[in-house]
Amino acid sequence: MDENTTLPLSARVDAPEVAPVPQHPDVAHWRAATLDDIDAIMVLTGAADAVDHPSWVTPRDDIESVLESSHIDLAADTLLGFAADGSLIAHGRATRAAAADTRVQAYAMGTVHPDWRGRGIGRQLMAWSVARAQQHLAASDSLLPGWVIMYAEETNTAAVRLGQRAGLAIERYFTTMERPLAEPIPDIAIPDDVRIIQFTPELAEATRLARNDAFRDHWGSQPNVPETWQKFVTGEIFRSDLSWIAVEDAPGEPDATDDGLRVVAFALASVNRDDWALQGFSSSYIDLIGVVRHRRGQKLAPAVLAAHLRAASGEGLDKAILDVDTASPTGANTLYAGMGFEPTEREVALVRAY
Repeated sequence: MDENTTLPLSARVDAPEVAPVPQHPDVAHWRAATLDDIDAIMVLTGAADAVDHPSWVTPRDDIESVLESSHIDLAADTLLGFAADGSLIAHGRATRAAAADTRVQAYAMGTVHPDWRGRGIGRQLMAWSVARAQQHLAASDSLLPGWVIMYAEETNTAAVRLGQRAGLAIERYFTTMERPLAEPIPDIAIPDDVRIIQFTPELAEATRLARNDAFRDHWGSQPNVPETWQKFVTGEIFRSDLSWIAVEDAPGEPDATDDGLRVVAFALASVNRDDWALQGFSSSYIDLIGVVRHRRGQKLAPAVLAAHLRAASGEGLDKAILDVDTASPTGANTLYAGMGFEPTEREVALVRAY
């Protein structure tokens, strides 16, 4: 899919000059979002979550992080649809990834309130979102490949069909896995020159650099930029006390801290209590697990994962949850299964490549 090309994206992507704003009889008016709309977007998102993925809810941090980012143009990249009574019934976004190392990526998304589905609103909203994502790619003179990407729960067949009708194709599956924390947690032997410590804010930048190295060969991944990373590690649901990293001494290296520590592995976690009633149990969510490339094969991933499991168990939580690429190049899905995780559901990634 990622073949080299001699033509810039601006010549490869035939994007419309104007993204087609939906014209639907059931929608009284459309407009761009503002930060004042976050509460209404959360209400709409909550209603959609209950149908699309009833075991978890979208954190407010996720919505705020995107809409408050310096990388989004709210006037051009967002769209809201309102019913005649003024209630928000549809929301769409199309954003470009802040960094482009191996690809230029644009993300298309949209949701319609469940009470208003089946009327063609989603089809029009998806057409707008994909067209705006194409405009993002067409605005680049990069010679890198370009992707328009959207994600949907595998069980949300209507959303998957909308993406396919818009010209995207299923390219990847991501599996959610759970592990009871009451089960025994193994002790993992690691090299003598590596130690595992709790994440602290002082290690945030070194951890970001480690994340970018570890995920360089992961499907769909591009570098995480400081602004986005800072919002993640300072977010309301992020748990530094449940996040663990492996470090080595590397004084003077550009990816080391002022104290000479280089992060070589990490398991970063959050806790969204709003999920618990829906799940029927308390849980942590492991947002990121990775090992830098020069330290792979040394059992650092299971070691930092085990450190998280012990911390979460010590908090009295019932389960740990994570998501994994079913075709992970590092064999992560096999690793997690060996650590006691079992699959529960899957997410689909759809792509249109240029």
